[in-house]
Amino acid sequence: MDVNKIIARAKAILLTPRTEWPVIAGEAATTQSIYTEYVLLLAALPSIAAFIKGTVFGYNTFILGTYRMSVGAGLTSALTSYVLSLIGIFVLALVIDALAPTFGATKDRVQAVKTAAYAYTAGWIGGIGVLVPGIGTLIALAGGIYGIYLLYLGLPHTMKCPAEKATGYTVVTLIAAIVLYAVIGAVTGGIIARTAPGGPGAGGLFGGVASRSGGGFDGGGLGGPLAEVANNLEKAGKEMEEAQKSGNAADQAAAAGKVLGAVLGGGAAQVESLSPDRMKAFLPAALGGMKLTESSASRNSAMGMQVSEASARYSDDAGRNLNLEITDMGSAKGLMGLAAWVNVEEDKRTQTGYEKTYKQGENMIHEEWDNTDKRGEYSVVLAQRFAVKANGEVTSIDELKSAVSSVDLAGLVALRNEGVKAQ
Repeated sequence: MDVNKIIARAKAILLTPRTEWPVIAGEAATTQSIYTEYVLLLAALPSIAAFIKGTVFGYNTFILGTYRMSVGAGLTSALTSYVLSLIGIFVLALVIDALAPTFGATKDRVQAVKTAAYAYTAGWIGGIGVLVPGIGTLIALAGGIYGIYLLYLGLPHTMKCPAEKATGYTVVTLIAAIVLYAVIGAVTGGIIARTAPGGPGAGGLFGGVASRSGGGFDGGGLGGPLAEVANNLEKAGKEMEEAQKSGNAADQAAAAGKVLGAVLGGGAAQVESLSPDRMKAFLPAALGGMKLTESSASRNSAMGMQVSEASARYSDDAGRNLNLEITDMGSAKGLMGLAAWVNVEEDKRTQTGYEKTYKQGENMIHEEWDNTDKRGEYSVVLAQRFAVKANGEVTSIDELKSAVSSVDLAGLVALRNEGVKAQ
């Protein structure tokens, strides 16, 4: 995977598609090379952005306030949408290839994969827009619309479709894509619903990739973290190529796991999250005069990725109720690293309370409070791996801050490299 080539190709297909499509059509390629050298990295961007939005910043609703996914649900959603998008590109390519004779085009499976993959560039890049407050949906929509235009321009070159039939070919392919991604959305939403009972379903555009000629990005932007992801993907992609050549199913499965680890792990091929017993040990026996009424801990795995969670509920006779959650991002700690680098800060004030997100040192902090309901939430992300959150009905936000502080935060930070297996 040559990162500079990915940057150049993405820029060209977005900015000068009329001249870039003939170049793409004439290139020697295989389905495998298109995936390992282009799709694997770009397809991950909207899943990463959606994870950050859903778990760190949350979704604002007009009446119900801000909803945030649990880290486990967010991870499951990101993994599922990423994997399904990889599958979706191939299935869409099959549709494009199957429709070719109908529109006087030439059937060619590899050219069909090229068409699907490069036309989706705008959609993948636009998917990052979900992180932009207020206009994120419009950015994503614009990316999707531009992707339709890219498809229309590309079909005559890749599939040798007569120019006068390109519109019909595009429309039918678009209908197939809508149906395809409705199914993908339903599958993703169903998984979220099962993992999060009671909750709802999920610099420049290319500033994240380092130069291979000795240049690089400074430490203040998203470029460095994404460059690390790209470099790890390059290594994992080479291993996948070797595994494909070997024909060994076990090796291929292991290589696929490394690809996911490269996207999610932030430099580690695999991270073993803390065991449930160790997670539960961080839960205090009591909080500010409130007794521990119930607690639980678990370690969940999805496609070789691990996340551990521990939670407890505290209450007293005065009607105070407080929930405390501790999460070890484990294999997905790389997503937390990217979230930290996004560095979006918010401060909203209303007549009854406030909500704000900010950084304090290397920690990301979110707090919100409603004076009318005497209810709020306070959370902190530590060492780009652990999240500690307190929420409930108490007398003030200070009680929630105190609850989080009662956890051995320094002890968690000391475990930032626990279970990390370097590539």
